[in-house]
Amino acid sequence: MTGFRSVNPATGEILQSFDALGDDALEARLARALEASAAARRSSFSERAERMARAADVLEQGKQAYARLMTLEMGKPVDQAVAEVERCAGVCCNYAEHAEAYQSAEEVETDADRTFVRYRPLGPLLAVMPWNYPFWQVFRFAAPALMAGNVGLLKHAPNVPQCAVALEGIFRKAGFPEGAFQNLFLEEETVGDVVADDRVRAVSLTGSVAAGRAVAAAAGRQVKKTVLELGGSDPFVVMPSADLEEALSVAVRARTQNSGQSCIAAKRFVVHEDIADAFTRGLVERMEALEVGDPQSSSTDVGPLAREDLRDRLHGQVTASVEAGAGCPLGGSPADRPGWFYPPTVLTSVPEEAPARTEELFGPVAVVLRAGNAGEAVRIADETAFGLGAALWTEDDAERSHFVDRIEAGVVAVNGMVASDPRVPFGGVKASGYGRELGRHGIREFVNVQTVYLNR
Repeated sequence: MTGFRSVNPATGEILQSFDALGDDALEARLARALEASAAARRSSFSERAERMARAADVLEQGKQAYARLMTLEMGKPVDQAVAEVERCAGVCCNYAEHAEAYQSAEEVETDADRTFVRYRPLGPLLAVMPWNYPFWQVFRFAAPALMAGNVGLLKHAPNVPQCAVALEGIFRKAGFPEGAFQNLFLEEETVGDVVADDRVRAVSLTGSVAAGRAVAAAAGRQVKKTVLELGGSDPFVVMPSADLEEALSVAVRARTQNSGQSCIAAKRFVVHEDIADAFTRGLVERMEALEVGDPQSSSTDVGPLAREDLRDRLHGQVTASVEAGAGCPLGGSPADRPGWFYPPTVLTSVPEEAPARTEELFGPVAVVLRAGNAGEAVRIADETAFGLGAALWTEDDAERSHFVDRIEAGVVAVNGMVASDPRVPFGGVKASGYGRELGRHGIREFVNVQTVYLNR
């Protein structure tokens, strides 16, 4: 067993280490999950809502400590980390308030005396979660899953083990029964065995395409449902009628949120050729003005990337793209300082075959692409294998309709930034995965949709 290490990406300092679960410890946790699921199934919505509301309180009361933990483990700028904890509290409150209505039985007219559809929990669910939003990604799974009467098993990313321990503790502090939500320190080679275990009824994964394929294949062999959110290379389309200053302001924030390590970050800026030069100048100026530094400082805009290998991969993609013919008016090299920092970078004139155009760039690197008209802009926006989110900036109604009708993405924002919101479904198409989280649709992903015929 190699164990799990918590490493500060701003310094490279090892903070803490944890051992992987042994066979006996894993068996005990799976048995506990099955036992807890029987009790959860019998619990009322009011009981679940009371606990979920308390989880929101625990988050609010401890948000500074939880935020600091995220910042230390994966480098998130601390103000953004506080905002992430607050979002988690918000999703708990949303499902505490609305889960019962989302799951209420639906009467249907049939030949029977009475027919209704109801939503019943499945049992223990495995969540395989990433490091980039170490609290939010987990809570947007856990809040609807637990409110539906399921229980959760968390296999978190290996570089955020302290966050994983803290997450289990939050549900315990909120009064959820023993076994309702448990952290599993699993080695990668053990995940398939847990997916195959009969006690695990379904799997939710947020992560890479490769990880999604592996987990979906393992679950498919056992005829188990999966929900996959596998990242994106979101387009941010800007047309001549747009408010250019507002578009630029949002563009920088959309590209550099979480130091650029976000699935729904704007990554490819598809700009009409009439305004491309002005947009590029404005983007370079604003990206260059961002403060790169200690993520524990409130003045920092961009912190380090979460791991050294992630920084090196990003630099390799940038270097290969420049060698293929792309321009680089800003950045393009790792920062000369301790830690795994990569400064804000802008690439232009990127050839179609270059990595910056064909692959997801997970860091503060913006790619500017030119389009001659709305049709070409949609073609470029859709050329990626991903389909998570997309943004359009225009004041033209015809362009809005054209874009919304034709773009292949799970989330579309017009004159705004792509975001996930507890009140509406979130997810993607194509290589970005399938299934939905959040809203009414999210809580219904992991339930038995049961039809009942009653005859007198």
